[in-house]
Amino acid sequence: MKHALLLPPVGNLFDPSALAEVAAAAEQAGWDGVFVWDHVLRPAHEPQEIADPWIAMAAMALATTRVRLGPMVTPLTRRRPIKLVRETITLDHLSNGRLTLGLGLGVDTSRELSGFGEIADARQRGDRLDEGADLLAAMWSGEQVDFHGEHFVADGITVLPRPVQRPRIPIWFAARGNARRPVRRAARFEGLVPIEVDERGLKEMLAVVVEQRGSLDGFDIAVRPRGRGEYEAFGELGATWAFTETKVGAPDVMQIASAPPADVFAT
Repeated sequence: MKHALLLPPVGNLFDPSALAEVAAAAEQAGWDGVFVWDHVLRPAHEPQEIADPWIAMAAMALATTRVRLGPMVTPLTRRRPIKLVRETITLDHLSNGRLTLGLGLGVDTSRELSGFGEIADARQRGDRLDEGADLLAAMWSGEQVDFHGEHFVADGITVLPRPVQRPRIPIWFAARGNARRPVRRAARFEGLVPIEVDERGLKEMLAVVVEQRGSLDGFDIAVRPRGRGEYEAFGELGATWAFTETKVGAPDVMQIASAPPADVFAT
């Protein structure tokens, strides 16, 4: 498996220069990726200083040359597709093709949606995510797009330049619990980010992926193992990435980033 840090750009990591330093240290230590949360509000008991992930990732891209970067995950429902297309293409060029785009429904636990009048209904957000992901992929093609959906429109639009990556920037989708629609959505693209699943839950998710795709070939599964046993079990099931997620405000982030990633699940 490849190894990635998952960083909350909150509190002591609000400053993009701090995130860039962590990313550079992780790259030097041998990590394969450094990803960040995409939130606009946090619970009252957490620090309220939050960085914009796209500006932060731009700083991280300039401080590194090898690690993959990306938001894990971006709630497409609260973003305009054309803005997200421009951000992703720009960052893909800035990083020389190292962007992975994580997408999901988002959460409203800190009123990130309802506090701004965004759609909170999960089914509607799922419909917008399906439609928006297809529109993103179409606009990345560099060809003229005539898209008239229920939620989004692109009327005779051509977006240039194309991303560096071909055939497109890889998209990974978050999926939680026993919901199958998010897993089927992920199977149409390049990867799955299971949230709060055990070995049995992951096995069930991957069965859905195989049913949709025929196999796991060329498909990424990015997990968050809780200890060595789960790390090994997830790897046997086909996981390709292991995330190490740091806590909000954790003082030892640089220490974790500077350690060889294999040490994280050594015991």
